[in-house]
Amino acid sequence: MEKVVVAYSGGLDTSYCVKYLIHEKNLEVHTILVNTGGFSEEELTQTEQRAYELGSTSHVNKTILNEFYQKAIKYLIFGNVLKNNTYPLSVSAERIFQAIEVINYAKKVGAKYIAHGSTGAGNDQIRFDVIFQTLAPEIEIITPIRDLKLSRQEEVEFLKKHNVHYSWEKAQYSINKGIWGTSVGGKETLTSHDPLPEAAYPSQLTKDKEETITLNFEKGELVGLDGIKDTPVKNIQKLEELASAFAIGRDIHVGDTIIGIKGRVGFEAAAPLVIIKAHHLLEKHVLTKWQQYWKEQLANWYGMLLHEGNYLDPVMRNIEVFLEDSQKSVTGNVTVKLKPYHFLLEGIASPFDMMKSDFGQYGEMNNSWTSDDAKGFIKIYGNANKIYHNVNPTES
Repeated sequence: MEKVVVAYSGGLDTSYCVKYLIHEKNLEVHTILVNTGGFSEEELTQTEQRAYELGSTSHVNKTILNEFYQKAIKYLIFGNVLKNNTYPLSVSAERIFQAIEVINYAKKVGAKYIAHGSTGAGNDQIRFDVIFQTLAPEIEIITPIRDLKLSRQEEVEFLKKHNVHYSWEKAQYSINKGIWGTSVGGKETLTSHDPLPEAAYPSQLTKDKEETITLNFEKGELVGLDGIKDTPVKNIQKLEELASAFAIGRDIHVGDTIIGIKGRVGFEAAAPLVIIKAHHLLEKHVLTKWQQYWKEQLANWYGMLLHEGNYLDPVMRNIEVFLEDSQKSVTGNVTVKLKPYHFLLEGIASPFDMMKSDFGQYGEMNNSWTSDDAKGFIKIYGNANKIYHNVNPTES
């Protein structure tokens, strides 16, 4: 019997894939769940049990938190990457690394096919397929949901037919959770005007009394919280637990999908948004104007290419070198006040803070130049405008 490896999450779509491939395609199914921070140990155990109950011949849980951080999240922080100034690439970034692990497992078990539960109208199909085709062109890709154009109701009915009971209420929302945020899709995100209901978000408001926390950065990486040092991954997890209790980081991202249609998805990303905004504030104090300018240009490209599945393009390694080099002086502490549904950046302290120079204080006094120096600079600075309007006197 020929083998197929399913990129498994335990959700509706991948559960359907397992049953469909066994009963309709007569394939030997092997499943792999690639954990990027969205599952507890208990949930991993339950998911493995469910995979076997569905009929999987073998199942493996692969946690890649540290690798995901080192190869993607670190650079998203360095670049302050927010797609359309909103979305921290919560799911799009992790799909690449999940696909790579699926390929590794497929080669290990000798699978002829790889399957995933993406639809034909989203971005994930492209992210998965591009990696699969690049790293394992000899392995055929099967996508039942895409090929059959199935609705979620049809998936539920098929599973019922095969004695798998899946809650229709649960199936109404597609939840993808990872260390860098959680995406939430539902009937509301298919419209342009409906907000997601409060209950659709996995994290609920449990704190209403504001708290202040200090983020400790060294060379752009989050190395501590309130002076307590730990690994960046652990610090992200701790901050997520703390900030999500305030229901911070909720929003709806609207963007152009890779296939050219507009898409809308809800998300919650408490720790990512706090970290990116705090890191960005620190950079405003310690980097030069042109460092910030060129970082913004390259980071925007980096985020777009990663979002659209182009992680393997060598230009990504080139940009990563620039981003890492830009972080040499991004060291210091950022104070953040957490409140229900939002947060406030209060200030920074850094040995590289250029506001602490002896040259002058903005809007106050000049210590290193005279009044005549300022007047001369302004006169020369305005020369280009004066020349243009002298030659074009009718324009105002």
